[in-house]
Amino acid sequence: MTWIAKPKVSWEGQPTNELGLTLADYEGGLSTLCAGCGHDSITAALVRAFWELALRPEQVIKLSGIGCSSKTPAYFLSGSHGFNSVHGRMPSVATGAQAARRDLIAVGISGDGDSLSIGFGQFAHAVRRNLNVLYIIENNGVYGLTKGQFSASADPGSKAKKGLENKNQAIDPVATAITLGGSFAARSFSGDKGQLVPLIKAGLSHPGCAVIDVISPCVTFNDHEGSTKSYAYTRSHLHAVVEADYVQSSSEIAVDYAEGETADVTMHDGAMIRLKKLADDYDPSNRAGALEYLELARARQEVITGLLYLNRDLPDFHTVSGTSSKPLTTIDFEDLNPGSEALAELQRGMR
Repeated sequence: MTWIAKPKVSWEGQPTNELGLTLADYEGGLSTLCAGCGHDSITAALVRAFWELALRPEQVIKLSGIGCSSKTPAYFLSGSHGFNSVHGRMPSVATGAQAARRDLIAVGISGDGDSLSIGFGQFAHAVRRNLNVLYIIENNGVYGLTKGQFSASADPGSKAKKGLENKNQAIDPVATAITLGGSFAARSFSGDKGQLVPLIKAGLSHPGCAVIDVISPCVTFNDHEGSTKSYAYTRSHLHAVVEADYVQSSSEIAVDYAEGETADVTMHDGAMIRLKKLADDYDPSNRAGALEYLELARARQEVITGLLYLNRDLPDFHTVSGTSSKPLTTIDFEDLNPGSEALAELQRGMR
């Protein structure tokens, strides 16, 4: 893809994080997406989340597949590692990257076409293996690169720009992730940075596969009357049931909450996710209850947002697979390649 350098603008008194870095230090190249694309708002939320967490860009590996969403990694963390894979295969590359370098923070950026069509099987296995990756799906309901055909996430009854009606059932990535045994499933809206930034921070802290489905309207092909992924439709049908705030372990953060039940969930690194229940009958730790609530909301044509399911007790990919605690790049060649006799002994044991 074409990368256009983004000029950095600095001024006296510019805010810095604990590392002394500014927001500009977490940006990437200039976006070549359509003006007003929701994906660029997601990029801004990612920049803000990494800056607030004071993570070093070189600690991060960004991965993507094919589609408008695959461009996003070029627009944040220019100092990080990156791999743009083929269509639908981002989870495989993320699995290999994590197996070899568990010291890196993996962020997978995908789309509804990339993950719910050609890459659906790959998405499923990343979730069930609880792969250590923040998995963001930029969901606009269409194939933007090929002129706006319906994607697998398009709702039945929604209309294309030229009036064609979608008659197929939609795949809900959040419900799918929960059904597959996922440990973290959330939904947000690209136009709600106040909700999205804490969800991204919580997902980065989660020890496992953190799936965030972000409704991200396509201003060119899917922002018209009749679309259920447009800005107007999403804003008028949003219904938050659980809000989340992320509290870092290194410093105290004062949070001002309205009335409502709250629950603090301490993560493996001492950080905390603070959940606020906005719906009295919603429990984000109840897997069956979460699925039932999503189905009832679908019937009401509500776009349910928030941290919708969390299970911090599921073992992650590294625990299940027994990956090396040391990055493979730091292990001596003799240990990585013990020789033909060791291979022969392994084969004898399989006979």
